[in-house]
Amino acid sequence: MNDKSIKLQRTQSVLKELLPEALATLSDEMLSNLCVIDVVCSRGKYDAEVYLDEMAFDSDEKAYILKHLKKINRHLQNYCMQAEGWFRCPNFHFKFDESLKKQNEMDKLFEKIEKELHG
Repeated sequence: MNDKSIKLQRTQSVLKELLPEALATLSDEMLSNLCVIDVVCSRGKYDAEVYLDEMAFDSDEKAYILKHLKKINRHLQNYCMQAEGWFRCPNFHFKFDESLKKQNEMDKLFEKIEKELHG
């Protein structure tokens, strides 16, 4: 593993810890209780995809959350820069992680196929 990928992984790991802390400081309960599943930084660390747990949010709540996270992006960056002493912080792009939902749907399909084959 080269130095660049190690530094990138370290940055991602640090952000994965710092972002929930930064979100917890917010007064909006819907935002402060969000669960960060993963952070994937671009190679130059200018941008970071932040994957959030969908929990039981409906589409209106998800839209509200993404809209407000976009507004407070700078606040979250400042929190991370102060906590780590960084000169700059990646620009965050928030997304809801749908991989668990997709996995559950696939599991149900496999169960259905299994029942049809052996039923």
